[in-house]
Amino acid sequence: MLIAIIGAGAMGSLYGGYLSKNNEVYLVDIWEEHVNRINDKGLVIMEKEEEIAVNPIGVTDSKGIENVDLAIVFVKSIHTKEAIENNKSIIGPKTMVLSLQNGYGNSDDIGEYVEESNIIMGTTAHGATMIEPGRIKHGGKGKTYIGKLIGNNDENVVRIKDVLVEAGFETIISNNVMELIWSKLLVNVGINPLTAILEIKNGQLLEWKESKELLKLAVMEGVNVANGLGLDFNSEEVVANVIDVAKATGENKSSMLQDILNKRKTEIDKINGAIVKEGERLGLETPVNRVLMDLIKVKELLGSH
Repeated sequence: MLIAIIGAGAMGSLYGGYLSKNNEVYLVDIWEEHVNRINDKGLVIMEKEEEIAVNPIGVTDSKGIENVDLAIVFVKSIHTKEAIENNKSIIGPKTMVLSLQNGYGNSDDIGEYVEESNIIMGTTAHGATMIEPGRIKHGGKGKTYIGKLIGNNDENVVRIKDVLVEAGFETIISNNVMELIWSKLLVNVGINPLTAILEIKNGQLLEWKESKELLKLAVMEGVNVANGLGLDFNSEEVVANVIDVAKATGENKSSMLQDILNKRKTEIDKINGAIVKEGERLGLETPVNRVLMDLIKVKELLGSH
């Protein structure tokens, strides 16, 4: 299969690296040093004490590459629209586009350039971090879920599942992919902004009743909005799941905290901001998520000076 990974950060490199063992894979990223190192010396994936070398093709510009069979989008959700616009030359009428991103609203951004019937949405429980250009560390492992945005899952989805499984990613086809995306979103809603504001690891959120209460309130607002959109979440079960995730990833620094510490723009607009936006549309109040969103935006501004 001819595959393009749009956004070759840690997660894009992880998937693209392992997929390149049995497929022709292009890693598309604007980080020139990373791309050049991959082309010169290969991509190194650190698995505990083992180093695995793989050889995808790195490019900073996808123009000139023929239409791919599969494009997997891994850019930050705030850059989705721009990334698809910049790489639309490789997306043909038969190209399937899979988003394994965080956040909410990626399907809308992709849908401006891609037929909805060619869009596959998904979630992944894998974790990866960038060590240096051309070298990543594979952290936590978990399941990957994929499913068509509209219509029934078809032979294209099965083929993509098989390719992912062959690359070592346990993959399950879902008939309710939006519920999965919201489940992951609600975890991020509870953990990401609070860890970034307080500058603490995930597990530390559970050490104080006040931070735990804020997590619960933010998630319950999110559940209220999700159910207003036609989903059917039990708020107590969702809160318990978010707390379990915070425990299980206790030593992790959330992606939003890493962005704040590195003075980068966060995905707040596509996480808590999505709760606020959809809440407004539905006429539902989301004061806790609005405060968390505004505090993160102030921290971004402070970091830019």
